[in-house]
Amino acid sequence: MVPSRPRRAGLRRALPFLSLVVLVPLVSLSLGPVLSASPWTRSPDIVALPSPTGVPPLPSPSDVLPISSPTDIPPTLAPSPSLRPPSTPDVSADVRMGGELASSLATIRTEYAIPGVSVAITFPDGTTWAGAGGFADIVAGTPVTPDTAFALASLTKTFTSALILRLAEEGEVSLDATVRTYLPDLRIDPGITVRQLLDHTSGLADFFFDKAIDTALLAEPDRHWTEAEALEYVDKSYFEPGRGWHYSNTNYLLLGVIAARMGHAPLAEQFRQRFLGPLGLDSAFYQPTEVARGPVAHGYRFDTGATDAPPIDLTGAGPIVPFASVVTAAGGAGGLAATATDVARWARALYGGDVLGAASRQEMVDGGARTARYRPFGAYGLGVQFLDIAGQPTVGHSGRLLGFRSAVRYLPEAGITIAVLTNQSRTDPGIIVDALLRIAMRAVHDCGCRTGR
Repeated sequence: MVPSRPRRAGLRRALPFLSLVVLVPLVSLSLGPVLSASPWTRSPDIVALPSPTGVPPLPSPSDVLPISSPTDIPPTLAPSPSLRPPSTPDVSADVRMGGELASSLATIRTEYAIPGVSVAITFPDGTTWAGAGGFADIVAGTPVTPDTAFALASLTKTFTSALILRLAEEGEVSLDATVRTYLPDLRIDPGITVRQLLDHTSGLADFFFDKAIDTALLAEPDRHWTEAEALEYVDKSYFEPGRGWHYSNTNYLLLGVIAARMGHAPLAEQFRQRFLGPLGLDSAFYQPTEVARGPVAHGYRFDTGATDAPPIDLTGAGPIVPFASVVTAAGGAGGLAATATDVARWARALYGGDVLGAASRQEMVDGGARTARYRPFGAYGLGVQFLDIAGQPTVGHSGRLLGFRSAVRYLPEAGITIAVLTNQSRTDPGIIVDALLRIAMRAVHDCGCRTGR
């Protein structure tokens, strides 16, 4: 049983129709960088595919905290004015730098004592370098391979926002309509709009910031939560709608509810029919209601930041990682799992392909201009972060939850996509993103594969 607690004037009683089980992963506290290697991190070494894997052409058609912090890498970038599809250069990306990528990845994993990591870099012509190292399961000695899936945490938000934008294209949802237009029984400020959920300007408090939810989730880690149960932990709003910016998983939990209602199908079904199936993202699955399609990494935490601190396996008794209660509490805010290769392919398709129409893609990035005035270090659009990495403007998202941290970035100017997935929650994967992007960009530059305007 979830521990009893005083009822708020909050959201749960207003959602009697929410009987679907929807799940969400949480975030764990970062314990700071690890400065040297622990013996158990040294084997197996980084495994890199011997040659780039061709990506099929894109089809046209407290430890319980917020799922991710959008400041994994200090942003210094204004929103990109446009997202251009990647070009197909005459010369393929030089993949002979694969050894350098693998060496750099292995060095970073060892230095920061990361249990397991998987990386995929997709070049302008669609070829992909995939590297993996460390353990998916330390006790069993199971190595991470490019086929290992990881919990994606807030990378799920990129799918949920894309689904809402697709429904808007179809006339099922209006971004400037109020949330109560679609959820009339919801006890919420009547002025909050769908757009404000997407860009985190709603002011709604993040239910993962309520300390009481820690006890409730950890008391029965293998129990599935409903949206209504999660919403009971929504506290007083941060500010009036449209008067500020605050990252909140509550926004994307509600967007998932709206998408399921207005799309007339559960989230998992819509994700699969609209995105996962058409794009061939065969490893991806929605943990709350689907089963894994291959090996899945365990999630680990550490009691201290010391490199010799023993890893603590957070994986529950069931098939959901890290465990069911945290993944089922947030729905559209963080329920997906996938491999790094599929995450890179998704980002390439979303930001440079045909997942959305050109107008919707532009609206997605233009949304960053609305939030930039509230965020001194950067901007957040409609489910997308804007960061400057290795001297290049990027779009993408970060993810963080108990036992997992991840990041995906698409570089519009260079036509490169990178996805980094780890099964730990103390070290920022942006360190890996930055180091490997510098190598990849040098290779693209040297071979003349840069995209043009």
